[in-house]
Amino acid sequence: MAQLRAQQPPAAHSLLNPVRRQRFADTWGAARSGGRRHEGSDIFTPIGTPIRSTTDGIVTKIGSNRLGGKIVGIQGAGAWHYYAHLSRHARLRLYQRVRAGQTIGYMGKTGNAKTTPPHLHYGVYLPAGAVNPYPLVNQDW
Repeated sequence: MAQLRAQQPPAAHSLLNPVRRQRFADTWGAARSGGRRHEGSDIFTPIGTPIRSTTDGIVTKIGSNRLGGKIVGIQGAGAWHYYAHLSRHARLRLYQRVRAGQTIGYMGKTGNAKTTPPHLHYGVYLPAGAVNPYPLVNQDW
C-alpha cells in the first residue's frame, strides 16, 4: 500500500461523497468469494458517472489489478483512499495533487465486477489495514 502515514481514520462525516448526490448502504464486512470479507463500500450508479476524490491528496496509484479492475489510489492527510471498478481514469498523473471533489475517474464494472451492476468500490486504509468508509463519508456532499 502506498506510503501510509496516518494512525487515525478521518473524522466521521468528514469525507466528500465520491458520487454526487448518491446515497449508499454500509456494505462493510459482507461475505465475498474465497472466504474474503468486503473491505469497503459499494456505490451503484450508471456507467460513466463521474467519481470524485473524497479528500485533498496525492495520486499514488493509477492503473489496474485483477480484483479492482481500473483503479485510482490517493494518499490523503488521514488515510489512503482506494477507488475501484472504474470504466476509465480521468486525466491524472502519478504524484499529482488532487482536491476533494475533483473528478478522478468514471463509474464502471471492471475487475471482478464484470457480472455485477456498475459500481464504485471505495476503500479507506490506515497502516493497520482497512477501516469502514461508510461512517466517514458525508453523504450530503
